[in-house]
Amino acid sequence: MGEIEDGEADHITTDVQGQKCALVCECTAPESVNGKDNLPFLNAVLKNPVCKLYRFPTSDNKWMRIREQMSESILSFHIPKELISLHIKEDLCRNQELKELGELSPHWDNLRKNVLTHCDQMVNMYQDILTELSKETGSSFKSSSSKGEKTLEFVPVNLHLQRMHVHSPDLKDALYDVITVGAPAAHFQGFKNGGLRKLLHRFEMERRNTGYQFIYYSPENTAKAKEVLSNINQLQPLIATHADLLLNSASQHSPDSLKSSLKMLSEKTELFVHAFKDQLVRSALLALYTARPGGVLKKPPSPKNSTEESCPQDPSPPIRRQDSIPHHSDYDEEEWDRVWANVGKSLNCIIAMVDKLIERDGGGESGGDSSKDGEKDPSLVDSIITHPREDWYEQLYPLILSLKDCMGEVVNRAKQSLTFVLLQELAYSLPQCLMLTLRRDIVFSQALAGLVCGFIIKLHTSLHEPGFLQQLHTVGLIVQYEGLLSTYSDEIGMLEDMAVGISDLKKVAFKIIEAKSNDVLPVITGRREHYVVEVKLPARMFQALPLQIKEGQLLRVCPVLFNVGINEQQTFAERFGDVSLQESINQENFELLKEYYTIFMEKMPPDYISHFQEQNDLKGLLENLHQNIQAKKRKNVEIMWLAATICRKLNGIRFTCCKSAKDRTSMSVTLEQCSILRDEHQLHKDFFIRALDCMRSRQSQGALNESDDPETGCLTDNKPTSRHFYPVALLLVSSHLLVVWLILSLALLLAKYQ
Repeated sequence: MGEIEDGEADHITTDVQGQKCALVCECTAPESVNGKDNLPFLNAVLKNPVCKLYRFPTSDNKWMRIREQMSESILSFHIPKELISLHIKEDLCRNQELKELGELSPHWDNLRKNVLTHCDQMVNMYQDILTELSKETGSSFKSSSSKGEKTLEFVPVNLHLQRMHVHSPDLKDALYDVITVGAPAAHFQGFKNGGLRKLLHRFEMERRNTGYQFIYYSPENTAKAKEVLSNINQLQPLIATHADLLLNSASQHSPDSLKSSLKMLSEKTELFVHAFKDQLVRSALLALYTARPGGVLKKPPSPKNSTEESCPQDPSPPIRRQDSIPHHSDYDEEEWDRVWANVGKSLNCIIAMVDKLIERDGGGESGGDSSKDGEKDPSLVDSIITHPREDWYEQLYPLILSLKDCMGEVVNRAKQSLTFVLLQELAYSLPQCLMLTLRRDIVFSQALAGLVCGFIIKLHTSLHEPGFLQQLHTVGLIVQYEGLLSTYSDEIGMLEDMAVGISDLKKVAFKIIEAKSNDVLPVITGRREHYVVEVKLPARMFQALPLQIKEGQLLRVCPVLFNVGINEQQTFAERFGDVSLQESINQENFELLKEYYTIFMEKMPPDYISHFQEQNDLKGLLENLHQNIQAKKRKNVEIMWLAATICRKLNGIRFTCCKSAKDRTSMSVTLEQCSILRDEHQLHKDFFIRALDCMRSRQSQGALNESDDPETGCLTDNKPTSRHFYPVALLLVSSHLLVVWLILSLALLLAKYQ
């Protein structure tokens, strides 16, 4: 709702039917709901709070006190910088893998050079943007007037926390949070050709019809290739580390340590082998060898014998790696199966040797579950010749070396083949592909900054609620976005960007760790298809978490978006345009919300579910929401209210978005706050409109000058003092009033310039 400044304390009093509705404006630090210990954590992400105090009568003629607070978040800039750094690292790694792809035929080699040229330019652009963002030291949020600036593309517009703390005389104090932010969209890129939803669909359809010079891989296969490559890069160093630990245990002659190290090595190696069972790897190998220059390499000897010879005490020299896949005349389709199976055989040799060493040492027990593989193949044990007086390290070293060599052979082949898959996506329609990636990164960065802010605030307020923490690690959190964009002109593209950006948040997982210093800002790891946000908690707060969360369990979120256009442009869209985009988005996200509800009812404990069923008719609310979505009613704001209610009942995180998170957003949030006061805290029915006017008062929003233009965020001269002739709340009720308002506005303009 941002861009408001409040430097002095005001006192506003409204007489209504002989009673007074008091408002006190003040600037103060954010209050603590769960104790002073949480304040440093909350203050680490929030900044510049603006607070207001209200007093409204209840239905039983008592007084309730409301404390409204709006705060900026330093995560507006911190998260984009973290994300851009991650993109640069990922892109540099991909470029290096493309360079190491090996020798290609002239056609593919020219494509690779072209791709590398554009990718290097993209990396340089990201580095320049990161440099400029690092120079930003002023405001902790991006104003709407800056949403078109290139250097601030990755920063969300007007990201704020809007909090209402209600103290009722007869009811328990309650806290209601809404994150307000401008719709995640690539404003600098523009919307002439639509937004991400349309652009990605068009790009994919064109790729399907690509000519002979490219090999088509579906988005699912491309994502799978990135996942396997990521698993390779993570597992290979882990396996090497555990192998070295095994050798270290052998040198210390410690049976218990040896068995423990073997167990870890076995688990990681099995994951490594399993990653290459996907058919995509096999097809990628076949595609790559056709792209090699013909008749350059010969088929190397099958590495099967090398692996079998690695089991005896005197192993053969390390397996020689290939620079490329064999060609058609020499290619053996079953060779890949033998190559990656050699890793498993090498592991079995190690298991058999460890069992033999421990048995001769008097341990008498096998090396755990993983040793069963060795028992299934007795020849592995029989082929090992051991001597009691020889050192364990000398016995295991050649087998570990063989495992690393076999693993290196697999990694070399798999990396090259899967990198070739990624080359197909990049090579098509340069630079369009990279520009789509840039646009998606921009939109996702804005969406992620808001999500991380909302997650941290929700964690802070609900940290001492066992039910919430159990829900967090069992089914995850629902994250509901209320969109107020119209389906007209540029806002169609904004909505298409926003829909994709919010959907991409499903790739995000949270991990809560203990803070080791005063720095509690979150850290992002991972890659474009899978991000992990590490949220740091002070030691005292961290110890209050359930064991599953403390052990590092990944916490998921379920983002849903419901959009209802409410401004005058939506009236034109409904009468003369197309609202199918809004309808399809609402229907798709209702299915996601329904799926989350089903999982919630299945996995949460019965006592927790019964508590929900007693107080909240969630099933009835879902059915009502579905009926309203199907009704296709014009400006059906009931959809927004129902979705928001369901989100609050499910302990979710609430977002409200419009183009700039100002006019429409502030109207929606204040209406929601007053509705909550009426429905949940017994606000006197005669004071609903008065409370709404009080919260929407220009004086209560920072005493803005009459010449301030809230839509542009700048000062203008000689403008009408009132921009709206009728309250927006009334315009939401009837489109006929809106038509009258348009006619009167046009008449006023004509009279002014005659």
